[in-house]
Amino acid sequence: MRLAHDGTMKNSDITVYGIANCDTVKKARAWLTAQGLEYRFHDFKKLGVPADRLPVWIDQTGWEKLLNRQGTTWRKLDPATQASAQDAASASTLMQAHSSAIKRPVVEWRQGERLQVTVGFDAAGWQERVENGGFVG
Repeated sequence: MRLAHDGTMKNSDITVYGIANCDTVKKARAWLTAQGLEYRFHDFKKLGVPADRLPVWIDQTGWEKLLNRQGTTWRKLDPATQASAQDAASASTLMQAHSSAIKRPVVEWRQGERLQVTVGFDAAGWQERVENGGFVG
């Protein structure tokens, strides 16, 4: 994948997953737009958590990183529900039931069959990703 003269990534496919009114998701979407990058947005509140994507995210990032234990949603969960997140399967069940417990945004960066998943927004890391044609590492 190469950057075009206008600075946009070509032959890429970017999907941003999150909640539209989340400040971090807003920053991430604004950053992508400012870079001239096209992306799709999947709103957990309107469309739910795609059950087929959750295992991919967990496989690439680890369930511990994906489960947001710092957020308001986590703090509002009863202790038994919190304690139920013991491994990838149980954390997946919890995140499917409580989409706001997923750290946001989750971004899928795809080129053909190649896929990398990031969690959270990191402008410097994303800039490096864009400069490297969509993939780091």
